Amino acid sequence: IQFAGAVGVANCLGAPQLPVFIATQPAPDKTVPEPFDTVDSILARFADAGNFTTQEVVWLLASHSIAAQDHVDPTIPGTPFDSTPEVFDTQFFVETQLRGTLFPGTGGNQGEVESPLLGEFRLQSDSESRLQTLFTAAFRKMTILGSSEADLIECSEVIGTPPSGDIPPAHLPAGLTMNDIEQACATTPFPSLSADPGPATSVAPV
Repeated sequence: IQFAGAVGVANCLGAPQLPVFIATQPAPDKTVPEPFDTVDSILARFADAGNFTTQEVVWLLASHSIAAQDHVDPTIPGTPFDSTPEVFDTQFFVETQLRGTLFPGTGGNQGEVESPLLGEFRLQSDSESRLQTLFTAAFRKMTILGSSEADLIECSEVIGTPPSGDIPPAHLPAGLTMNDIEQACATTPFPSLSADPGPATSVAPV
């Protein structure tokens, strides 16, 4: 799964080239957190499994930038978590702070809360180069979790180089303003972001 994930990430603009080691043992059933678990239980599980810090868990959440859901609401498979699912960028973190107003599918599913955009799925729960570096470090740590690196086979050289190009800075989707932000940390200033021009953003499935 890790190998396939690293290959998939390498197809996305803005993604880092990830290290991959194979021959790790599968995780036992019921040991991977569910999307509807509480934040405290998810952080506790990561800490117990591999001494992951809260910051490292947040770095791993960057993978949601190019991810989609299939099973929380099975009526709308392939629904992305942000408005730029083809780009490894910081939009997932921006759009997590937007006020939820609608459900893209049936709604009311375990682990789902209202989304700010038509076609975007939200689970309950600003430097591009820094995002790449921190995610890569956390991914490497998780890749060798439960194993000795000396016992694994590194296959990083077969992972393709991600495409290069200009990545737009963090922004608000078209049709939204700073008034739509629900800031999580009152003591930390939220950056002032401009919105994309044009009609209100809707997100196509992937």
